Amino acid sequence: MEKGDKGRFFEDFEVGRVLRHAGPRTVTAADAALYLALTGSRFALQAAEPLARSWGLPACPLDDILVFHLVFGLSVPDLSVNAIANLGYADGRFSAPVFPGDTLAARSTVIGRKQTSSGKSGIVWVRTEGFKTCGTPVLDYVRWVLVNKRDPASPAPEPVVPELPAVVGPDRLVVPHGLAPRAVDPAETGSPWFFEDYAVGERIDHVDGMAVMESEHRLATRLYRNTARVHFNDHVERRGRLGSVIVYGGVVMSIARALSFNGLGNACSILAINAGTHANPCRPGDTIYAWSEVLERAELPGRADVGALRLRLVALKDHPAADFPLRDETGAYRPEVLLDLDYWALLPRRGVAVER
Repeated sequence: MEKGDKGRFFEDFEVGRVLRHAGPRTVTAADAALYLALTGSRFALQAAEPLARSWGLPACPLDDILVFHLVFGLSVPDLSVNAIANLGYADGRFSAPVFPGDTLAARSTVIGRKQTSSGKSGIVWVRTEGFKTCGTPVLDYVRWVLVNKRDPASPAPEPVVPELPAVVGPDRLVVPHGLAPRAVDPAETGSPWFFEDYAVGERIDHVDGMAVMESEHRLATRLYRNTARVHFNDHVERRGRLGSVIVYGGVVMSIARALSFNGLGNACSILAINAGTHANPCRPGDTIYAWSEVLERAELPGRADVGALRLRLVALKDHPAADFPLRDETGAYRPEVLLDLDYWALLPRRGVAVER
């Protein structure tokens, strides 16, 4: 009897089906420390416990993108082991901070599917929910995945394509419970720029570059328990069209977010993911550069201490210029573009700054 699980193929995803993902994960301070080591992130709230406590939290929260990856990783065995590519994200909201000692679980609901024109694969849309095992929701988001068919000759199902909001409205943003930045010292956080200091349309070059090293991207992907074969199986992938494994797109996202500290150092929390595209694959040895554009500013009801910036974070490989054109004459992303991410970030307002 064959006991190995070969994963789901396109034919196995029925719209409306709910998949409860196995393997709940208790997160620890070691997970948080390893994430910082792998990304070089310098955001103070996730690294300095005295600061986190002075801002109203019981301890340093896990980095929001780490929480995203851990929930994502729980879903991979059921959703994307046989994926060709993870195509994008939408309508993602962070609803509660996660601390060392919390245990995360996840489930996904299939909300759409459509066979591709080749007949060899199809796109599957799912909404994934991450929650603490005590019942507290921490994150939910939609993603869509290009998945191989088990039998290319099988008939195409009736297409179902979900309607998704272009942006998570500011009225749906949730400030982490208890978080109240006060006495924010730029010398401590590493940034003199507050919510009021950013203008819509402003573009911020994050300047630095960081290479994705072979060992590090695999270690990071294992940390998230992402088992997708395209990230690990050299035997198969080196014979494919790219000639090597593909770096998990979340690694690119994490590095780009870490690089964004240079210019956005007081962007202490991520509140929502509006949209995201992994425009081109990243391979070991590529160097990632990043820039951000301010798309929108939002006042948060009842909060005089914080505001929200809607940001576009773009990651490029081996190309540092913030004015580099992202699309070619046909409208397609240029091959240097790795990530195009639209998200909401929380920033303290200048009124809570320490005067020096």
